[in-house]
Amino acid sequence: MFGCHLGKLFQVTVSGGSYQEALSAVVHGVTPGIAVTEQDIYGDLLLRKPGADELSSPRKEPDLPVIITGLNVADTVPGAGNTNHTNGTPLTIVIPNLDRHDIHIQQYQDTNRTPRPGHASYASFQKYGPSDDAIGAGFFSGRYSATIVAAGCIAKSILQTCGIRIASFVREIAGVRCGDIDYAALMHHSENYRRMRRDYDPFYQEIYVKQRITMGMRFLQKAAVLAEVEAEIDAIRQRAPKMVKEAILDTYGVHPVVLCPDIEAADAMVDACTTIYEEGDTAGGLIELVIQGAPVGLGEPVFEKLDGELARMMGIGAVKGVEIGAGFGVKDMTGYECNDRMRGENGAVVFDSNNAGGITGGLATGQDIIVRLAVKPTPTIDKKQHTIDKYTLQTTELSAITRRDPTITNRIWPVAEAYAAIVLLDQLTAHYGYQSLRAIVDKSNQR
Repeated sequence: MFGCHLGKLFQVTVSGGSYQEALSAVVHGVTPGIAVTEQDIYGDLLLRKPGADELSSPRKEPDLPVIITGLNVADTVPGAGNTNHTNGTPLTIVIPNLDRHDIHIQQYQDTNRTPRPGHASYASFQKYGPSDDAIGAGFFSGRYSATIVAAGCIAKSILQTCGIRIASFVREIAGVRCGDIDYAALMHHSENYRRMRRDYDPFYQEIYVKQRITMGMRFLQKAAVLAEVEAEIDAIRQRAPKMVKEAILDTYGVHPVVLCPDIEAADAMVDACTTIYEEGDTAGGLIELVIQGAPVGLGEPVFEKLDGELARMMGIGAVKGVEIGAGFGVKDMTGYECNDRMRGENGAVVFDSNNAGGITGGLATGQDIIVRLAVKPTPTIDKKQHTIDKYTLQTTELSAITRRDPTITNRIWPVAEAYAAIVLLDQLTAHYGYQSLRAIVDKSNQR
């Protein structure tokens, strides 16, 4: 594979597969001196993995990350206080696959001759041949997105120190769309939702709160704990506190399943998706992403425009469309309607609208950057479908498959945030370098 690498200055290389030993993310260009913990990375990973709610598949991967390179294992000099800080070398994050069982492997083996419609299994077989990693869909499984989330957690940490914040929410599932959202309030709502998920996640509590794995342990010590966890997955999951909607609303002010500030709309999304699921089918949806604090001018024309780079989120599995600002709606506008007119107020530039989604000419305008992702329905469904035999090319029938996500939409938003963070940090590194050189040249010209 040649397409498993992203970025020029802040770079991410991912590898692994759904039923291989592990997945991994190698991150290059990490700023030295950033405090990183596996607990922080897991705090993001738990948001995209299957949960215990009605919109998740029954797979039970803990997604426990292990950092094996890129951090100082001790203070560089006595009292330096830089243990477990990044040191500028490539950061490697490994996510072992712990919920692997022979019965599931056999199920895939029994059906791998007949590719699932809507999935990559036919095209990947034609590209890679009989050795194509088809167990659990290999690298075409949604599990690979854990690598993006892990790397994006590092990027988000650096961006936050630069005043750039990213938040997202589920705009629509199964045709149910929420109303207008206050983006300033969204940031607070998102933090509350993350806190709720950490408090209710049994692995977060068992592994990190109880300190079964700590940053002071060596890799082999952590591996020993992971071997224990593999045998305890069901027992740990059973310790999860029951999610009572009313209690969660009272304590956190969020919906227990869907990250959407419009609670009534979130309820309707779950109901609509459940109805479709009970019919053996699945649902798609729409994710909306908001980026605040990006400096004016961020972006690198012509072929690396900021909106073009964010549109690379088409690389996220199940995403079939990306739009910025008004997106495809601009086709129905006049120029006067579409233009975001500017005015000066108290020495600052104020825009009348944001149809451009915070980006013009591939450069950030200083407004909120708004991105939406269209997510297709889960291709694995509980309905018989006709397909072909990959080896004979004869038409055949694919049996219904019950182990599936009713919708992938509710698991895509953390991947989108991570992907956007990787793109933004890569662009920001170039931007700061350009502006620093420009300042040196300007100073020289003033002499």
